[in-house]
Amino acid sequence: MLELTAVNRSFGERHVLKDVSFSVAGGRMTGFVGGNGAGKTTTMRVILGVLAADSGSITLDGSPLTAQQRTRFGYMPEERGLYPKMKVAEQIVYLGRLHGMSPSQAKNNTEALLQRLGLGERMDDTLESLSLGNQQRAQIAAALVHDPEVLVLDEPFSGLDPIAVEVVLNVLKDFAATGAPVIFSSHQLDIVERLCDDLVVIADGEIRAHGSREGVRAAHTSPRFELQLDGDAGWLRTEPGVTVLDFDGGFAVFDVDSESTAQRVLQRAIATAPVLRFSPQVPSLSQIFKEVIQ
Repeated sequence: MLELTAVNRSFGERHVLKDVSFSVAGGRMTGFVGGNGAGKTTTMRVILGVLAADSGSITLDGSPLTAQQRTRFGYMPEERGLYPKMKVAEQIVYLGRLHGMSPSQAKNNTEALLQRLGLGERMDDTLESLSLGNQQRAQIAAALVHDPEVLVLDEPFSGLDPIAVEVVLNVLKDFAATGAPVIFSSHQLDIVERLCDDLVVIADGEIRAHGSREGVRAAHTSPRFELQLDGDAGWLRTEPGVTVLDFDGGFAVFDVDSESTAQRVLQRAIATAPVLRFSPQVPSLSQIFKEVIQ
């Protein structure tokens, strides 16, 4: 497990990270979300040792994170960092060798990754000849080639079309299944919602929410239900413990103050008219994100 505790970082008078604390569990995908300037990239750079924290601690499996351990991390920066005029496979092998892999290991891993990422036929092409989406796939291969112990990805889905997103999703899921902690940032909240096991929300340098995806959803939303009657549902407006959010004759969306209130509403609905639909409404990550950063 990778764990950050009360990490602070300032640039001059600007306090960029404010007591940032969260954990990234092994074998789980942790989505790290926040608006532009929220502190995501700074946090990742502190994890990687590119920037030093002013205070706080970072541990891996309970021990302080060392420079040697960081060499076993995989990192994909938001900005592309590969050599545009080198052949794709050549430079992925080169990066594997820099991480201490044997020539055969680096070559085998490179070829397997590029095949999985849909770049098998482009191995001998230069990076600059690839589309931006394919360059992004090559960056992901570069982060994974040395079988890292921890994976840190900054906007890994940027520039990918829907098919490429699915390919990358499967590769990352399989990697997380090996037991490594994986943290990735993304502005594409629909992808984060599909992929992540755990969620960290940062705004103005502060962690506003963190935990399992379902735990965050439960903690930051009210119990909300949708009701469709074959009749009028106007009585809901005067029902104790109910806040009606949307109403149209027999249709209503409403919040309740407790599970017992929801059950009482259901019983009254059944007694009033045929119930065509009664179901909880699950808020999207986008809705939760808007709520917690306010």
